[in-house]
Amino acid sequence: MTITKKYDGIHIDDSILETLTKSDGIIFDCDGVLIDITNSYDLTINKTTQYVLEHFANITDGITIDSKIIDCFKSTGGFNDEVDLTYATIISIVAAKKLKKDQYDFLLEVSKNSNSSGILSVEKFLESYVDIKEIKKKLSYPGTHHENTLYKIFDQIFYGPELYKKLFNYSSQFSESGLIENDMVILTSQLLNILKKKFSTKISMVTGRGKESVKYSLKNLLYEFDLKNSAFLEDESRDLAKPNPKSLLCSIDGMNCNNVIYVGDSMEDFIMSKKATEKNYNIIFCGIIGTSKDPQKKLELFEQNGVKLVLDSINLLPKVLNLE
Repeated sequence: MTITKKYDGIHIDDSILETLTKSDGIIFDCDGVLIDITNSYDLTINKTTQYVLEHFANITDGITIDSKIIDCFKSTGGFNDEVDLTYATIISIVAAKKLKKDQYDFLLEVSKNSNSSGILSVEKFLESYVDIKEIKKKLSYPGTHHENTLYKIFDQIFYGPELYKKLFNYSSQFSESGLIENDMVILTSQLLNILKKKFSTKISMVTGRGKESVKYSLKNLLYEFDLKNSAFLEDESRDLAKPNPKSLLCSIDGMNCNNVIYVGDSMEDFIMSKKATEKNYNIIFCGIIGTSKDPQKKLELFEQNGVKLVLDSINLLPKVLNLE
């Protein structure tokens, strides 16, 4: 496979050019694709980790969970859910303290020993070294957004008191504005209008976010998507989470598409697309790297796994699809 750089920000394998012209539907992930979440979800991971360490493990010197740590966990394909990633960082730091190991180095070691099974692989790795029963019992994770302690803390920090009350009908213990306010929307109505020239109404979304959360940030742009054939996985049962391809397949079938482009920014997105192609669906995965803190490393990760189309931004889609 030869990836060539056609234009700045576009990396494409010539072998898919003909297939791209035949595409009749496009499906988007949200976070990191339609919205830059660097200062919203990523910051919530760090703030939640620090709060839980202090109040549940009596650890006041927890390290900052930076983009390198987040990307290392996400590169395994098992951490599409940011709360899963937060749980992994918390129990790993607790383990590092018990083992008297450098927290940062140990988190990177844990991530390198994780896989697409996500938190199960982290627990298995940690438990081979140290007893983490106490913190696991305190957090009792996973559970539901309405009942689980970790989910509630994360959601309260992310959504803020007003939106949290609206979504969950409970009062938040925090008074600060939600970090969702830091979402930076990349999607524009102009881009959607251009894409409609090729795909008409066959534009949907399969995202780990809940529908109300997406609506809060995208506002009226949300209604430009085929919502009937979109999936908002935070609102669904945990077994449907990425990389389970069921929601993607339902979206493709619902829109009656023969050749689909799925646009995502993570290994979970790619693995989900790959699993769908194994069920004889025609899907081109388009990887987005521009919202990553280290785009070059994300590009290399995608290329190493056989991704044939990588863009800096969704704003390059019209050029790739010859719609300009």
